[in-house]
Amino acid sequence: MRHTRWIVLFGGFLAYLFDALEIQLLALALPAVRADLGLSAGRGGLLATATLLGIGASSVLVGYLSDNFGRKKALLASLVTFGVFTSVLAVVPNFELFLICRFVAGFGLGGVWGVVSSYVVETWPSEHRGRAASFVLSSFPIGGAVAAVLSGVFLPDWRLMFFVAGAAVVLPVLVVALWFEESGEWRAARQASGADRPVPVSVGEIFQPALRRRTLLATAVAALALAGWWGGSTWLPTYLTAERGIPAGTVALFMTVLNLGMFLGYNVFGLIADRIGRHRAIIVSLFGVAATLPLYALTANHTALLWFGPLFAFFAAFTGLFGSYLAELYPTRVRTTGAGFCFNVGRGVSAFAPFGLAGLAAVIGLSGGLLVCAGLFAAAAMITFLLPGGVGATDEREGGREHALGDVPAGG
Repeated sequence: MRHTRWIVLFGGFLAYLFDALEIQLLALALPAVRADLGLSAGRGGLLATATLLGIGASSVLVGYLSDNFGRKKALLASLVTFGVFTSVLAVVPNFELFLICRFVAGFGLGGVWGVVSSYVVETWPSEHRGRAASFVLSSFPIGGAVAAVLSGVFLPDWRLMFFVAGAAVVLPVLVVALWFEESGEWRAARQASGADRPVPVSVGEIFQPALRRRTLLATAVAALALAGWWGGSTWLPTYLTAERGIPAGTVALFMTVLNLGMFLGYNVFGLIADRIGRHRAIIVSLFGVAATLPLYALTANHTALLWFGPLFAFFAAFTGLFGSYLAELYPTRVRTTGAGFCFNVGRGVSAFAPFGLAGLAAVIGLSGGLLVCAGLFAAAAMITFLLPGGVGATDEREGGREHALGDVPAGG
């Protein structure tokens, strides 16, 4: 188990890094893609929306694959899907095919988060699980930093950039295929569920009375928080260029520094979560980003912008905390289905945020849109108070592991 958990830790980090790279590359390439294909701001926003809709749809498909056929197969299928359909963007002739490819790639992009989160929860002990999951998912901002570097190297040749990024997914595919073992906890749960032919897992199980309330509340939290994040982050490069007058060549530096701040925040909040509990840490993270994002939105000084970016990104660690927290809310049998549903349906709902922010910006500007995003983070924090405490710091110190996961009363 000790050997397996370290393979999961670093292999999951690599897999999610490429997932993040492919997601964030579009935001950086968007100005060049719009210029090349002659797209309006609204159509540009739809490309991000299509990606997030595909991610939302993956919540059911990949959760079904993972809980019924195994974590490893579901992770490989997710990686191959988004790698292939990212590479194909190199030859798409028009907006419509680009839109379809991003939607299909979204199925793979959405699957990785839920599967690696389940892998971490099922291989790491509870007292280290928060920092382990946060470390794995902290590869998201590193993927963003790599995307910024790639954009600086390849743009305006966005076609070659997408081809190289998609083809490189062969690296995490080989790592998972050669060194990952199937989750022992998943195998044990399948064997215990009914001898020769276990009853297939269905998404309806997470809406049974014992789990329904937490499923609905957790999905609402994810939808609000991710709408705030994707609404703002998709247009951040455009905001820096158009409203703050930062040269396009310098934007990559701003985004790299911002993502490094987020990487630090993920790992610091992982330590905080194991100390005070995942539930409380998520609340602190959401309120923190709600308080610091307005500083970024209202600042015109370029030096201040350079440093306020990593400040608000430091608090945007909730996605890493969701990895362990949401997975702990569900028993092993429906873990990927439950956690993946909440997170990826939330991402699917947030799909309309980039498109909506484009329309909002026409009235109040992108800086005003960022203030609206800060309000969404605050709303997500308030709803989080209604969710169960999960496996918190007190339970972990008492040695509680997997105690009543999925059976904790919805009140906490």
